[in-house]
Amino acid sequence: MNTNEQLIAQCEASAKAWLAPAFDDKTRQEVQAMLDNEDKSELIDAFYRNLEFGTGGLRGIMGAGTNRMNIYVVGMATQGFANYINKAFPNRNDLAVVVGHDCRNNGRQFAETVANIFSANGIKVYLFESLRPTPEISFAIRQLHCVAGVNVTASHNPKEYNGYKAYWSDGAQVLAPHDKGIIEEVNKVNISEVKFEGNKDLIEIIGGEMDWDYLQAVKEAMVDQEVINRHKDLNIVYTPLHGTGRVIIPEALRSWGFQNIHVVPEQMVIDGNFPTVVSPNPENSEAMTLGMKLGTKLNADLVIASDPDADRLAIVCRNAKDEWEILNGNQTSMMFFWYIISNKKKLNQLKGNEFLVKTIVTTEVIKKIADKNEIELRDCYTGFKWIAREIALSEGVKKYIGGGEESFGFLPFDKVRDKDSPASICLICEIAAWAKDNGMTLYDLLMNIYAEYGFSREVLVNVVRPGKSGADEIKQMMTDFRANPPKELAGSPVVLSKDFLSLEATHADGTVEKLEMPETSNVLQWFCEDGTKVSVRPSGTEPKIKFYLEIKDSSFTGAADYERCMKVAGERIEAIKKTLNL
Repeated sequence: MNTNEQLIAQCEASAKAWLAPAFDDKTRQEVQAMLDNEDKSELIDAFYRNLEFGTGGLRGIMGAGTNRMNIYVVGMATQGFANYINKAFPNRNDLAVVVGHDCRNNGRQFAETVANIFSANGIKVYLFESLRPTPEISFAIRQLHCVAGVNVTASHNPKEYNGYKAYWSDGAQVLAPHDKGIIEEVNKVNISEVKFEGNKDLIEIIGGEMDWDYLQAVKEAMVDQEVINRHKDLNIVYTPLHGTGRVIIPEALRSWGFQNIHVVPEQMVIDGNFPTVVSPNPENSEAMTLGMKLGTKLNADLVIASDPDADRLAIVCRNAKDEWEILNGNQTSMMFFWYIISNKKKLNQLKGNEFLVKTIVTTEVIKKIADKNEIELRDCYTGFKWIAREIALSEGVKKYIGGGEESFGFLPFDKVRDKDSPASICLICEIAAWAKDNGMTLYDLLMNIYAEYGFSREVLVNVVRPGKSGADEIKQMMTDFRANPPKELAGSPVVLSKDFLSLEATHADGTVEKLEMPETSNVLQWFCEDGTKVSVRPSGTEPKIKFYLEIKDSSFTGAADYERCMKVAGERIEAIKKTLNL
């Protein structure tokens, strides 16, 4: 029997187990259809492995199968999570968790399944009445003194996906040692052990009261109320991309004092099929098309979007030609960091014990901003759980004032421990109001930051490789890069290589030093003589490998240089892609 025949036989055996009475009729029919189909590719993709419960939870395509998001996979994950919670807190009889979901198809069904299983295991559940933003789930865990939480969401993934984010008592996604402990418990669970029948007495529905508390907390991210008062008529267009920001974000903006808020009506409709976009990802410019169209009609100052679970944000502002310019996540983060530091300084809000956090793949311009202003900046791994870890490590000792990453996520206050688009959107509108107060647009402010701290262009290249063969190919790419790292990129010698799997930094002269990080991670970085930085990282949630490219240009002096520097950087990016065979 060849390898492919063995794989098919293995998948058929797994699939036949899903024809048992423990599974509902629809699931059994779906599985039988895969077994009967002569083309076994769908069967293999659905059953070649168990959908991995990783450190952030689950994420996958919805449907029947061990490698799919469905009530059985969600059920086994939740039973394992409940088992771990009960083991972690053996002497407590007041265990409670928060459960929420976003707008995705099957979201409510999955959330109610999660709530039922936790309650059947003796754990009280605060279940949100309907869809809510991810940051509000994080806030509620802390507010209600819960031991954990779950949000059913696949964030900004395409409509076929759903997911399951696991949170711990600090409101952050789960970190060591609990992550591995939960994974061990989840992997032990058999479908027959899942307690699907809930205890209704242990499920409490929550909603409006928590919204109020959350909105009050979001106001703590405000820096300068007076500048908002002077520009309360800032012309804002907002779209939730069919998701959870639709009510909370306009309310948050109004609570800060903004009074001229317009929404994109077609995208205010809750719909897990995301009918108005190709992908509900604000990182993709096409998702912003309807917002920009309305912004043009209303002569708006800026257009803002949140992704379906409202943890990420995207900003569109007017450039020097009065055309819409979509800012990338690095540019947005730079403005957040600059504004928080400079304006808290002006208003005497800094006591000297503040710190900021960015991820290792985010632009190094932020480090220049922090260094020049003598504010502590920490680097951490990709993912907001690592930013949350830094907040937790310094709680009560140092004051967190902001943290961000290149993937359109920012957190400007510490009452939440995940990306927070409601708070970040309010703050970027405050920054736009401040810019207007000083005769500028957001674009003008960005140009000024480049002029003072150096121009940088960042590009994310995603190489998608779906299925088992794709996973194998991605693994091989990382192996090859480690065996034969590039000596130069676009003609500039590599002077420093970092491998976060071995936690070693290797300099051009061969000297090696240890990297101080909390654990290992499958990430490579190369730094070039001309300031170029390239980071390589397989995605933990999607079938892709990511290449983060950052290009510098010391010739930038002002807005007139922007297009030229962008063009030159674009040529360098193409040369780097060629070097790396992308």
